[in-house]
Amino acid sequence: MPAAVRGGSRAKARPSPKTAPKAARQAPAARRAPVTEHRGLSPRLALTGAVAVLALALGVTLATGHRGQRLASAIGSGVDGRFGAAGFRLKTIEVQGASPMATADIVRAAGVYKNQPLLGLNLTTLRKNVEQVGWVKEARVVRLLPDTLVISVAEHRQLAVWQHDGRQFVIDDHGQVIKEADPARFARLPLVVGEGAASHAPEILPVIAQRPRLIGQMDALVRVDDRRWDIRMKDGSLIQLPADGVDGALMQLERLDQRSRILELGFDRIDLRNPDVVSVRPRAVQALQSQTLAAPAGARL
Repeated sequence: MPAAVRGGSRAKARPSPKTAPKAARQAPAARRAPVTEHRGLSPRLALTGAVAVLALALGVTLATGHRGQRLASAIGSGVDGRFGAAGFRLKTIEVQGASPMATADIVRAAGVYKNQPLLGLNLTTLRKNVEQVGWVKEARVVRLLPDTLVISVAEHRQLAVWQHDGRQFVIDDHGQVIKEADPARFARLPLVVGEGAASHAPEILPVIAQRPRLIGQMDALVRVDDRRWDIRMKDGSLIQLPADGVDGALMQLERLDQRSRILELGFDRIDLRNPDVVSVRPRAVQALQSQTLAAPAGARL
């Protein structure tokens, strides 16, 4: 048996504020920066000029064929610059729906920076980059002119800590590893151990969670030969579950506990692999042989 060792909300990430117009200091786009006065073109003049440039680009593209693609790209950069001069530059990033632990990873994946032209951002590419973050289930990205980018995400629910080959990982409710999550910060999550434990954990953990007395004393779920589970209790005792019919086996355990308070008295091992026979090995030193409680098939214990 492998050894086991235990290790949403709205958040804002904004660029750092400028201290004074004469001594502007660059800061990450994840902190807020106040909108400062611009001495360039007014937004109205910039917009009018940009429309004129776009019309010219379209005409040149139609007249020059493929050469116009390169020219249009260069003109597009000029349009971004005009809008940037008018104040449409990134000052604030708002991350919505992410936990504090996930926010930094999301901002890093977005790859944007302070004073970047806001209208030049490719929102589709940005959204795909954010959705590559292990925390993120899905994302939505919106521009709020003149200077704010909003990233709204839905996070995967953290289900358990998975231990395998001497390493630990946080897994979500689909059994997928959240690569950015630090297992040491999720000590309250159930521990599942062994090969195949991650992919099968979403099946058994909801069943165990329906039994507060059991899960309150459970230390880990150990996957055996990628076929079935053993429940290792905090006091070192073991409950062996069958490969099939886990819910029925746990109902047998509940009836046994109601009758004899076995979970409180302690035991060395309870074998539930046979649906017709529940075998209990007491922990007492004087009990040298296993006690066997036998019942006909389908009978209530």
